[in-house]
Amino acid sequence: MTATLDDGGCSGGEVFALRVLGDSMAPEFLDGEIIIVEPDGALRDGSFVLAQAGGEWTLRQLTRSDGGWALHALHPGYPDQPLHDLAAVHGVVIQKAVPGRRRAGKRYV
Repeated sequence: MTATLDDGGCSGGEVFALRVLGDSMAPEFLDGEIIIVEPDGALRDGSFVLAQAGGEWTLRQLTRSDGGWALHALHPGYPDQPLHDLAAVHGVVIQKAVPGRRRAGKRYV
């Protein structure tokens, strides 16, 4: 998932929503689903995060190994992106919703 993020109307700690674009995080996050992101959420191995990598905003799973941290796409067609530090991570996904299907949502915290 890549997106353009305009944060001009939100303060740093406000929870916000984004629409998933693409298939890089399938099957957990499908194209068109809505994610709720907490900018100040606790980062841990396995969290789904919003990060800026390679000049683009992306939804990925944060993973830790002996070599450090990486952004991991669930779809096998997308490579992992190593992180030099966690400064690239700008929020943790706390919930998802499927438009038009109220009960199809899921919480991550």
